[in-house]
Amino acid sequence: MGMSLDTRIRPSEITPEPLYHARRQFLAGLAGAGIAATARPVLAQPVMSVAIVPRLDYRRNPRYSTTEKANSYAEATSYNNFYEFGTGKEDPAENAHALRPRPWSVTVDGECEKPGTLDLDDLLKPHALEERVYRLRCVEAWSMVIPWIGFPLGDLVKRFQPTSRAKFVEFTTLLDPKQMPGQRYGVLDWPYVEGLRMDEAMHPLAILAVGLYGRALPNQNGAPLRLVVPWKYGFKSVKSIVRIRFTERMPRTAWAVAAPREYGFYANVNPEVDHPRWSQKNERRIGSDSLFTRRPTLPFNGYAAEVASLYRGMDLVRNF
Repeated sequence: MGMSLDTRIRPSEITPEPLYHARRQFLAGLAGAGIAATARPVLAQPVMSVAIVPRLDYRRNPRYSTTEKANSYAEATSYNNFYEFGTGKEDPAENAHALRPRPWSVTVDGECEKPGTLDLDDLLKPHALEERVYRLRCVEAWSMVIPWIGFPLGDLVKRFQPTSRAKFVEFTTLLDPKQMPGQRYGVLDWPYVEGLRMDEAMHPLAILAVGLYGRALPNQNGAPLRLVVPWKYGFKSVKSIVRIRFTERMPRTAWAVAAPREYGFYANVNPEVDHPRWSQKNERRIGSDSLFTRRPTLPFNGYAAEVASLYRGMDLVRNF
């Protein structure tokens, strides 16, 4: 798909309605701060070049990897949803250079036996990194295939020994408007919060990612630590995590708070449940499909055989 087709996508099609209107305020604020808002192609080159992003030591895990062709590094690092850096798909690559991913610490607390705040390196030490090629499906009906590098979330969960009262895992993104200019505007109720049910967090497909394409995560992709849950819509994959909390009650997640009619807690990819303003029955693969070429959306993003049993007996229309 050429860039000329991407630039013709209507903002109201790819951006949630509250953010479509808030984007004008955001851009006006940037201009007022002396930052020029100029036209640029959607698939611009990422700010952080491949040459300066550290390589990682990892092994390939073919058991959980799709055989579909992966998107290019440029596509995956220049077409992003990361509203802490702006509401446009190209904004994160342009604005995320202010983020300082090191030093970095993560607090783990709540209903667990071994709470604590750990430096990122200490958090990662017990975990062997592996590469998994996952599909990523976004609620705006576009998708990518990305080789993520990380480790199972369940391994970290067990390390902190949740109590019997822990029914959910809550994740919180860094709150720092100096580093994340999008947080200067009321686009969402900052900081960004997401969550999983405990059995979802323990599923082997759910990973904490620290890299992609053999290298550490660029800032615009959620450096230095992000969640990847491949059977759910992309907004569940919280980025730049600074806190993990075990809770008895369902977390109040960012999008469910901002637009509860449109974004539920579960966010499972379900082609039978349309977004209120567009269909979820098909999707456009960035880099492969044209603006007018769509492919059918797969239940649970193609991972139904692995995860459908988690929701046996649930009403997946009401629990969207």
